[in-house]
Amino acid sequence: MQERVLFGAAYYHEYQPQQRLEQDLDLMAAAHFSVIRVGESVWSTWEPENGRFDLDWMQPVLDGAHRRGIAVVLGTPTYAVPPWLARLYPEIAGERKTGQRIGWGARQEVDFTHPGFRFHAERVIRRIAERYADHPAVIGFQVDNEPGNELLHNHGVFQRFVDSLRQRYGDVQKLNDAWGLVYWSHRLSDWADLWTPDGNVQPQYDVAWRQFQADQVTEFIGWQADIVREYSRPDQFVTTCIAYERPAVADDELVRRLDVTAGNAYYAMQDGLVHPRTDAAPQGWTTNGTWALYLSADRMYSSKQAPFLVTETNAQSIGYPWNNRPAYDGQWRQAAWALVSRGAKLIEYWHWHTLHFGAETYWGGVLPHSGQPGRTYREIAQLGAEFETAGSLVADLTPDSDVTMLYSLPSKWLMQKYPALERQDGGPDDRSYHGFFDAFYRGAFDAGLQVRILHTSQFTDAGPILVVPALYLADDDLLDRLVAYAEAGGHLVVGPRTGYADLDARARTDVQPGRLAAAAGVWYDEYSNVGVDVPVRGVGVHLDGSGTRWIDGLQIDDADVLASYEHPHYGRWPAVTTVARGSGRITYVGTVPDQALAAALFRWIKPTTWTDLPSSVTVTSATARDGRRLRFVHNWSWDSVAVTAPGPLYDVLTDQPANSKIELGPWDVRVLVEPGQ
Repeated sequence: MQERVLFGAAYYHEYQPQQRLEQDLDLMAAAHFSVIRVGESVWSTWEPENGRFDLDWMQPVLDGAHRRGIAVVLGTPTYAVPPWLARLYPEIAGERKTGQRIGWGARQEVDFTHPGFRFHAERVIRRIAERYADHPAVIGFQVDNEPGNELLHNHGVFQRFVDSLRQRYGDVQKLNDAWGLVYWSHRLSDWADLWTPDGNVQPQYDVAWRQFQADQVTEFIGWQADIVREYSRPDQFVTTCIAYERPAVADDELVRRLDVTAGNAYYAMQDGLVHPRTDAAPQGWTTNGTWALYLSADRMYSSKQAPFLVTETNAQSIGYPWNNRPAYDGQWRQAAWALVSRGAKLIEYWHWHTLHFGAETYWGGVLPHSGQPGRTYREIAQLGAEFETAGSLVADLTPDSDVTMLYSLPSKWLMQKYPALERQDGGPDDRSYHGFFDAFYRGAFDAGLQVRILHTSQFTDAGPILVVPALYLADDDLLDRLVAYAEAGGHLVVGPRTGYADLDARARTDVQPGRLAAAAGVWYDEYSNVGVDVPVRGVGVHLDGSGTRWIDGLQIDDADVLASYEHPHYGRWPAVTTVARGSGRITYVGTVPDQALAAALFRWIKPTTWTDLPSSVTVTSATARDGRRLRFVHNWSWDSVAVTAPGPLYDVLTDQPANSKIELGPWDVRVLVEPGQ
């Protein structure tokens, strides 16, 4: 049983400009660190020349950490190839376009499926694991790092893609029929006719191609994990660090080959954590907005439907030399406790010491370039002490959920190449899937509700509320199960573009939303993008706000209208409808709701138990292993606030009963537990 939330940073002693190992480890111990991550980025240090290994340099790091009670996650270095390997085997270079090799000089430039690369990768993995698996400091292994960075177009990769299609369809005629290749004379007479993906515009091809790329990444990471397990102890875990925006990652499939989910949680600091916010801040590999930080945590929990490790998160500034915004006082605590409240059982900063060279010179660590402890170190040390105080109570939490949302990676992939939404400048929005999905997630968050995300591959049942926006690709069975869920007593909330196409991206021939229209009591045969927000007003309920970006021209069968558009054209159609079905209900939302409409929708669906909260305050809850329930109360603002608790609570960090009026200072968080359990 994990005794506390693991807490630490990635540590690269080999990057330091001078010897300071003992000093660094002493500072870590004083900051209540319990874990460091090492070794994943430096293949050329582990193996300076082909076949010549240097493994001894890591020994003092592991020994020094162990003496101080600091555990170690040991990495395999396969994502950053050494120069000698690129020089000796130029054919292992990855290709972003057929025949055009990626230039060497960054990382992840290789075709990781190439037998030559695999030979050398396996050799270095085995040497490292054999040497250090038995070291008492090592509690787990991270294989590779942030996989899936490229969609590889190499000849061997493409030929395996063709083989996978042959195995799936059997003959080209079945593929012709499944993909509709009669269109534009794309019918194949032989498997050799299949074109490379460079100029492809056939959606059916793209669906299969993206899934195949994800399958290659899953196989590669699973291959490494299996090698490491030949050496690891039963008490050691094997994982990889997932960057969720990588184009070739299917996280729900990848983590089946691993013992625990681990991922990145990078977020905009300073005013990026102000709550509430009314702007539509852009999202990317970093999140922007408090709600989006929680979304990143819920995505990590969703991978395995289990607690997870945060193997990288902000220490100071992140990313680029022109984007330096280290946290305000208190924000490190807030973000870390927010992640823990949603299931994180490790918080690890990237990284310990700000680098003096390389592409990430201005990606700030716990220590600045001087190496002297400053404000960041002091704030993080305070957090380490809090995790130590809270102990096992918060170490392996199951986050509560009021709402379940269904997540479809294939729909996301398809909308990256064939976007349904446009950007403000009128161009295609390759984040269209999240344009739909995030609007509903943010609405639930703003309404004070907690969300559990389920991948479509994980859906068998859900809680009392299930939200399904932009499920563009779905088979008949999944859509029928959604209807059965509602008829059995659930509240199914359907958003735009759901059910429109089958798993091969062929548009359905039945009335839209496909296989859901009869049960939802509405249908449409017309839809429109909108560049200007369209006002929406509730009909008998408070559902005021605006429809944005997309409108379905809904026609009523037997559903009730909950909200309508105020517009000379779109006003002929309802914006939100609902109908009782069996023991449950189906609500259809025919637009991308703005913040006001989305929050109002979820307040109508489910009121929260904490009432009259200041606008800057969020409350989340989770269940500990021993059954006790915790409350995490955050104040995301500069203003001190007071919150009235709905019942007696005990302060985990002060070991004292909490007052009925909970006081929070600027950028503050309180960790509370319900008594009497």
